[in-house]
Amino acid sequence: MSFVWPFMLATLLFVPVLIGLYLRVLRKRKQLAADMGPLGVMQDRSGGSLGMRRHAPPVFFLIGLTLLLFGLSRPEMFVNLPSTEGTVILAFDVSSSMTADDLDPTRIEAAKSAARAFVENQPNTIMIGVVAFSNGGLIVQQPTNDQATLLSTIDRLTPQGGTSLGHGIFTSLNAIAGEALAIDEASLEDGVPSLKIDNSSSAVIILLTDGENTNEPNPLDIAQLAAESGVRIYPVGIGSPEGTVIEVNGFNILTQLNEPMLDEIANLTNGTYYFAEDEETLQEIYENIDIRLTIEGEKSEITSIVAGISLVFIFIGGAMSMVWFGRLP
Repeated sequence: MSFVWPFMLATLLFVPVLIGLYLRVLRKRKQLAADMGPLGVMQDRSGGSLGMRRHAPPVFFLIGLTLLLFGLSRPEMFVNLPSTEGTVILAFDVSSSMTADDLDPTRIEAAKSAARAFVENQPNTIMIGVVAFSNGGLIVQQPTNDQATLLSTIDRLTPQGGTSLGHGIFTSLNAIAGEALAIDEASLEDGVPSLKIDNSSSAVIILLTDGENTNEPNPLDIAQLAAESGVRIYPVGIGSPEGTVIEVNGFNILTQLNEPMLDEIANLTNGTYYFAEDEETLQEIYENIDIRLTIEGEKSEITSIVAGISLVFIFIGGAMSMVWFGRLP
């Protein structure tokens, strides 16, 4: 605890002075009671003996006054306040399969439309980055709260190539860390190495994909890496489990939503898997993404709190005195 006006703590020296004066008054009353005999016995309004009750109102008044004097120093303390802060990475699958039209008008356009609505509804305390991944991953926009820049970035996304969910997740971790993270893919065979990412507990990856993985690394290994770093992943399934046929380089290819893979990624990272049935559902999913509240210590002046508590004590002391004695102390 700190104080804006610490010199005002000197006023607390009045407290022992007041206690001394009160004890002096008690001694005088005791001497007066001894001189007057039965006539000197203090009684309440009903004629009963006061006993120790007569000290209660002054004690409450003294506590209230002490708190008021303490409040003059304008005390400050760190108060844990919840706030919606953090980093959200919109990781777009921009592989060729995202051109499929089983989500109107296409998978990628539906995802982009809902993403634009998500960006526009976020407070400026949320930093949003954009990652595009197909055969590899690319940070197309570092986390920012500049909505115009984000919307422009989302509009420029164009599908092409295959799909590497692992690269998409790992590139998103790079965006959260704000630096290039190094990992030896061969070392994944010996277990998941740990990465140190600052503020990762308030970071979220929204993985917009049909879940079809055609390239290394294993997305579950990279998802485990994200989990070890405290980053939650919310996969959003774009497309239909039944699939549809698209034409790529003159070939007809069946593309299907791989829900089991996306569900496992969500479970590994303590996230939630969502199925985007249509564009409207996709927008609702964005609204339900759990951007965790962060609890941060902030130095706040608590003078009003101290003053309020002191007034409560003074009020109780006054009420006791009025009920028992018919007067204020």
